[in-house]
Amino acid sequence: MENPDKNIAQQMTVAIAQCLSWGGSANIDTNINQLQSVAPILQSPFEALPRKEDLEQFIAANLGLWEAKIGLVYGGATKIKQYVFESADLQEIRGASALLDRINLIDLPAFFQGETSDHFPECQKAKIYCEKLRSDHEKPGSGWLETHFPNLVGALTPEMIVYSTGGNILAFCPAALVDDLTDAIEKRYVTETLTANACAVGTTVSPVEIYLGLLTETVENTLWLDSIKTHKDNLAAQAYFSFAANATTEDIEKAFRERKGFSELVGKLANQFNQRRSGYSSPKSSRPSRRFPPNFETHPYLMRDDSDRRSAVAQASLLPDTPHFSEPTARKRRVGQITKRDKKISGQWYIDAKFQELWDPLEHTRGIEDAEFRSWISKFESFLSDQQKGYLVGNYDSERKLFDHKDDVREIHRREARSLTEIGSASNGYVAYIYADGNNMGAYIRDQIKTPEQYQQFSQDVFEATVQSVYWALAHCVKPHYYTPDAKSSRDNKSPVWIHPFEIIAIGGDDVLLIVPANTALAVAQKIGEKFEEILAQTGRYALESKDTKDSTACHRYQSSTAKTSQSRLSISSGVLITAENTPIYYADKLVSQLLKSAKKKAKDLREQGYFGGTVDFLTLKAVTMISSNIESFRSEGLTVRFSERQQELKLYAAPYTLHELGGLIDTVRAVKKSKFPRSQLYQIRSLLEQGKRTAMLNYRYFRIRLGKDEQRLLEGNFEAAWCEAETNRGNLAPWLTAVRKPNKTIYETLWRELVELYDFIQIPEDELESQAEVSQIIQDREASS
Repeated sequence: MENPDKNIAQQMTVAIAQCLSWGGSANIDTNINQLQSVAPILQSPFEALPRKEDLEQFIAANLGLWEAKIGLVYGGATKIKQYVFESADLQEIRGASALLDRINLIDLPAFFQGETSDHFPECQKAKIYCEKLRSDHEKPGSGWLETHFPNLVGALTPEMIVYSTGGNILAFCPAALVDDLTDAIEKRYVTETLTANACAVGTTVSPVEIYLGLLTETVENTLWLDSIKTHKDNLAAQAYFSFAANATTEDIEKAFRERKGFSELVGKLANQFNQRRSGYSSPKSSRPSRRFPPNFETHPYLMRDDSDRRSAVAQASLLPDTPHFSEPTARKRRVGQITKRDKKISGQWYIDAKFQELWDPLEHTRGIEDAEFRSWISKFESFLSDQQKGYLVGNYDSERKLFDHKDDVREIHRREARSLTEIGSASNGYVAYIYADGNNMGAYIRDQIKTPEQYQQFSQDVFEATVQSVYWALAHCVKPHYYTPDAKSSRDNKSPVWIHPFEIIAIGGDDVLLIVPANTALAVAQKIGEKFEEILAQTGRYALESKDTKDSTACHRYQSSTAKTSQSRLSISSGVLITAENTPIYYADKLVSQLLKSAKKKAKDLREQGYFGGTVDFLTLKAVTMISSNIESFRSEGLTVRFSERQQELKLYAAPYTLHELGGLIDTVRAVKKSKFPRSQLYQIRSLLEQGKRTAMLNYRYFRIRLGKDEQRLLEGNFEAAWCEAETNRGNLAPWLTAVRKPNKTIYETLWRELVELYDFIQIPEDELESQAEVSQIIQDREASS
């Protein structure tokens, strides 16, 4: 990784100096000067200190930096989807997401006075809230942090935060405050959510270990590069530094460099985090295994809330369907109402049930602009306002317009969708869940990131790329929807309303979870992946190494000659589940997680061929009972036909796809729709796939030849030539893809089944429809004249 911004390097130096100076033990300027004097050595430790003798001499010359200790803390929410999807109500899902986001992006940075730094814009927008969270000057002693952890007030600064861009925070702190800070992080989640799982761990290290990696208390016993070379047969050394028994000197040196550094400290914290999350209590730790466990009544004969997990304590008669609430679900619903920004929605039910006396979601924020809970939709609208391009704006005459300038924007108030039904109304009752996650992140951190400065730069780059790619994809692929509430709608006003027909459930680090209309799902997933790589490539910090820049286009099954080479070492893969709007959310979440896992496995396999781009796996689920086990078993047992006598295997699916292939699949579906291929024949060919390769080929050719010449050219160019070319001649295997040959069998794949399932969910652009109409008219005129 290229060196991060100089300001970030200066910030880390200041943070370490502040931690060392806490309690008046030393002057900050003195510590900064001492750190800057050894910075050239710490920034390039393996060149400056190649031998253990050099390391020992350096420690002896800087004994103060070796003996001093500072804290390093890592923590955040865990089992996030379990908390967010506890209820099937979209308003409660939105409320849970917004509540976690405020803790992640505002509350935790507020411990460090985040509102005073440009690195935390959300804190700056909620400046008064952040100040009152620490210490309320109007009511001395009533600030949350001041009440529970007074030692932290004033001791933490924004420079100490290495990253806090999603669900986790990594930060320095004075060594004496490690336990206080970890407890504060866990307690804040419990205080605000009651039931969300959170975990935080910490350790103390010397300033030199931040750059040199973990060292033993007696430096003479530390394994350094020269000592590892002499003990390369040691199995523990091989396992820890990840080199083989027959590794060369260069391999051992490379493995040592990749292991040592700041990432070694973070790896230690990550292991402690996983142990604490699992309930393991270290004998050396002064903290209990569970710091702030919530307690709820679990009597079997009491009324349950809508999640069916906790006893209900109140019924909201002012809300539709008069739901029963426990306190955690009531908080989610109230926050969900606030994020909708609809002033007509009353929170009187929350007040009547006495919930507000226990927890006021707007405490310290009343009358403060932009300090209330902000949904991802409102942040998306801010993005549109900044970019002023790319979003299709609808007006009340049902016209749609792509605007490029502010003067062209028509002021239309678009509201958030209140239910999956409203999102599905934009796609005939079908929605899609998109779950995306970054590829190669762990390996990149392990191999390339060695300093806290690089960690901070990396986290900022990835989070910014993730957020911007999601916004950009939604802006270019999803149109505002003119929704007419029906009798079952929870809206009091049944007048038609413009809505954003999507929901951003969470964006944390490199993770994304969206719900969009089914007819835009694949386009959104593809655009997210492409834009993510493009944004990271523009930074110039994630370029492929020379050994990785081999031609990767051959791995694509669709027009490989037109594919672009990988732009960045980092990419993002997605799982997409298209399903009916009434599919249980817990079930959809389970399946889309499996699809993401499958897509990431595909990306990992293709990396050996030089492809570092994203992948997408998808499934169209038109019946909840369609899959009774898991997706891998369903495909292996239900969508794979094996002919042992022919040593042949037919896979009736082609997923996962690369981003280039996914774009080709979308174009192919559009071409089939334009060709007016009879739907009955599409289904008939699909039913014949399992009867054998030749049977399906014969029937495809029979039906295709019955089309008009122009329609045949569409299929020839966009399906047969693009996907199904034969290896040994100029023909094609349509509807089969080129064979994959293995020692004991030949495997054929087909995208025909997926093509048929996507037929209703892929739209033809309006401009192409107009041109198609013109072409059809020309054909009709030509036939009439002949």
